[in-house]
Amino acid sequence: MSSRSISIAGSRTEVVLYAVAALAGFFIVWQLLVMYTAVGMVMPSPIEVVEAMVASCADPIGSKTLPMHILFSLRRVLIGYLLAVLIGIPVGILMGCFQVGEAIIKPVFEIFRPIPGLAWIPLAILWFGIGEESKYFIICVSAAVSIILNTYEGAKSVDPTLVGAARMLGANDFQVFVFVTIPSSVPHIFAGLQVGLSSSWMAVIAAEMIRSSEGTGWIITTGMDSGNTVQILIGMVSIGFIGLILASLLRGLEKKLCTWRIQGR
Repeated sequence: MSSRSISIAGSRTEVVLYAVAALAGFFIVWQLLVMYTAVGMVMPSPIEVVEAMVASCADPIGSKTLPMHILFSLRRVLIGYLLAVLIGIPVGILMGCFQVGEAIIKPVFEIFRPIPGLAWIPLAILWFGIGEESKYFIICVSAAVSIILNTYEGAKSVDPTLVGAARMLGANDFQVFVFVTIPSSVPHIFAGLQVGLSSSWMAVIAAEMIRSSEGTGWIITTGMDSGNTVQILIGMVSIGFIGLILASLLRGLEKKLCTWRIQGR
């Protein structure tokens, strides 16, 4: 094994150890604050939350156990997110690569970009009712904005030198688009996908406020209604961990596709 490989492996091990130490330190501080300060009057300890999470895997919260709630939310997030990807990447490329597309789409996009996902709830109910479609719509809208924006920025920031070199080698417009523009845009696209994924998990809480009886967002909102802090934290921690796993998978895919841009990660 080369010294470079050993160095990379060592740095990755250090990153993992630091991450574990940071998480352990966070939970220790949380436990101590609950035990020895007034925080314990309004906040359960991490041990209570973990015990409740384990128990909820067998004992239902509402009508379903915690794994089933997570699966419902995960399905909603993935469907809404995939719709955002299918819409956002082509729209961003149209804006970034074609002047006509930018002239037509960008003004409309700039109007809708500042509108948060929560603001779409009334229209979602009017257009799609109170079923699953309205939830997919809210999640899709929330995720699509960052995907469109980052894809557009990526397409606009292609190095003109690379384009010129491809032209000199005889590449036509289509070949420049496929072999220069798209590969150069991929890192920006993945940045948008990461932000969009986070936005999807934030939006699922709002989406599940629309007549829902399951999901991690439902766990949080019903816990809030009943003043059950432990239940609220169960929903929050579940969203956090599932979001972390999905983001890690997305980063792994990015490393596979963007090895020439990722160093020391």
